Amino acid sequence: MGRKVHPIGFRLSVTQDWQGRWFAEGAQYREYLRQDFAIRDLIRRAAGRAGVSRIDVERYPGKVKVTVHTAKPGILIGRKGESVKKIRADLETLAGKKIDLDIKEIKSADIDAYLVAHNIADQLERRISYRRAMKRAIQQAMRQGAEGIKIKVAGRLSGAEMARSVWLHDGRLPLQTLRADIDFARAAATTTYGQIGVKVWVYKGEMKPEGEEKVDTTEGVYVSA
Repeated sequence: MGRKVHPIGFRLSVTQDWQGRWFAEGAQYREYLRQDFAIRDLIRRAAGRAGVSRIDVERYPGKVKVTVHTAKPGILIGRKGESVKKIRADLETLAGKKIDLDIKEIKSADIDAYLVAHNIADQLERRISYRRAMKRAIQQAMRQGAEGIKIKVAGRLSGAEMARSVWLHDGRLPLQTLRADIDFARAAATTTYGQIGVKVWVYKGEMKPEGEEKVDTTEGVYVSA
């Protein structure tokens, strides 16, 4: 039927968590949502080539906690913390509240779907062969411990007259299994022939869903995990 479900949205509250963790209603919800987009946009523009993958926003009374997941924390922090101080000051001006900025390092950038997708898009913009970029990304991901990966590119590949889609994969990719830890991301490469879309799925293994109940065989009762 061609109906697809977003792998992250499908697993929310099971093995995946929300990137914005707060509650609001009415006009306040609209303002917080707009502010979240502005916060993420500001950090990504200030980070440059720091390899920022995910930005989580949590709201508390009088304070906003922002967690930035990056492959190169040294670039984001800057010399003697100058860059991160400027980012925090800009965020406080934007949000009008105190900002608690937490920077976390991504240990394996080669199995982070967002970073892989944008890396392939950058290579396509530099006129590197799409097939070569895809194969290299798959090899690096499998070498770093991914259990499966699929990459799909679509558009006027190599300047062809007619747009088409090409995908490559390696390993397992159980998209229908809720306990499967699957990372998904999209990116777009702006080339002289038009935009080329990039989609990446990375399977990192199985996770136990939060709050899953297990049977204690000794007592014969259910115990909350």
